Amino acid sequence: MSENARKSLYQFAYRRSPDQEGAPARRPVVVIGAGPVGLACAVDLAQRGVPVVLLDDADRIGEGSRGLCWAKRTLEILDRLGVGRACVETGVGWKVGRVFQGEDALYAFDLLPETGHAMPAFVNLQQYYLEHFLVERARELDGLEIRWRNEVTSLALLPGGVALTIETPDGPYTLHADWVVAADGARSPTRAMLGLDFVGEAFEERFLIADVRMSEAFPTERWFWFDPPFHAGRSALLHKQPDGIWRIDLGLGAEADAVHEQKPEVVGPRIARMLGHEDFALEWVSVYTFQCRRLERFVHGRVVFAGDAAHQVSPFGARGANSGIQDAENLAWKLARVVRGDAPATLIDTYDVERVAAADENIGHSTRATDFIAPRSAQEMRFRDAALTLARGCDFAKRMVNSGRLSTPTTYRRTPLSTPDAEPWAGAARLGAPLPDAPMERADGTPAWLLAEIGGDAVEIVMPDGADHGPPPEGLRRIVIGKDLIDIEGCFRERFDAVPGATWLVRPDQHLAARFRHEDPQRIAAAARRMLGDVA
Repeated sequence: MSENARKSLYQFAYRRSPDQEGAPARRPVVVIGAGPVGLACAVDLAQRGVPVVLLDDADRIGEGSRGLCWAKRTLEILDRLGVGRACVETGVGWKVGRVFQGEDALYAFDLLPETGHAMPAFVNLQQYYLEHFLVERARELDGLEIRWRNEVTSLALLPGGVALTIETPDGPYTLHADWVVAADGARSPTRAMLGLDFVGEAFEERFLIADVRMSEAFPTERWFWFDPPFHAGRSALLHKQPDGIWRIDLGLGAEADAVHEQKPEVVGPRIARMLGHEDFALEWVSVYTFQCRRLERFVHGRVVFAGDAAHQVSPFGARGANSGIQDAENLAWKLARVVRGDAPATLIDTYDVERVAAADENIGHSTRATDFIAPRSAQEMRFRDAALTLARGCDFAKRMVNSGRLSTPTTYRRTPLSTPDAEPWAGAARLGAPLPDAPMERADGTPAWLLAEIGGDAVEIVMPDGADHGPPPEGLRRIVIGKDLIDIEGCFRERFDAVPGATWLVRPDQHLAARFRHEDPQRIAAAARRMLGDVA
């Protein structure tokens, strides 16, 4: 797609809203920011029957590819939201990465060596494509309204709600909301309005990021270089994107002049040295530094922060946008239950508990990756070089090489929504983690995938043993393995350590909240209430 065609397709008209007339209207949920996180949250809420207004101060989808690497768990979430298949079909799927030092290949890794998963390990897809797919999905949903060129200029916390002042081409208006989701990015005006700041670390190292159009010259893999011959003493990263575009990242050092480094006469020769030819065109160039920081708390009264507005990490490892979309999924089902009156407002506190832990995990990985890629002291450099040397011949040392630990979903180990295991379990399914997928077959013989059949419901999965299990716990839908879904390849049995009579309780975000090896109606019912926020 040409740049002009994309700009035309991804620009949206301002439309006056009825809320701009008369007394301030009140809405159950207002989401601020129509990036991937805000869009995903709004779509998720609308699919759960919650009316939502999405405000954005711009009238178009952002420029440049920006977010690029979408992880398997994120793709599973997007599939539930109705856009996962479009992402896979449009994007470039990959699972193999290679690490180089100088001119030498150190090793390769495979992120998803086993079969039996609906989604690939990663898909490379420019962020503007994902935003476009989500906007189109939003247009299909009743109760979801996107208001372009609606800029929130002030915000006041009220008892049981929030008052927003919104500037438009027709002037300002006031809107009241029961809840506000602030997904308005790294520079979050909402965060500034509440006088909030980040805690953490800012890095001085600068990196050049460029999207380059060229004919295919490399495999569909992630290639990372330490001290490459074409960029001595620094790092380099290469990824394939759709439309004949390749993403290139080059470390520049802390002293680099950002304006100078973005000049075509400077960028062009750098890229030519890397590629070994000049047969390419620059599509987009930026120089960035980054922070590994977060808000101390993500929930402030009836305002909840998500994505870059709540936390920021290094782009190495694709942890920013992937983590943000996982924020949105964690929040949406809880907010829906609270808005509908199915759970107390304290359920939102568990979003803070779980996603702060996820942010800390991602910040830790991101900080360590940055220190390894761009050492800030002679001691760090010696450690890095020793690890790279060992990795040439020792498998154990490969685990020490950190070119950006790639995004994985967080396991909620300390959450009031989970019930601890009473017995040991094996397999890939882990308490507090999202379920592993598995190929299944419906009772009518049609093929299915486990996660798609669960969808966004609270679910009880039962492995029958001939006993009468009675009705499922209140608020849960039951899936019986062998009746509703057939484990045609044995993947479910292996990944869930399934035995006759076992029961698993799955949250609406597909995280495993409890499991029991034997039928125990009272304990299962209590665990189901805990999972849905009915008990602390």
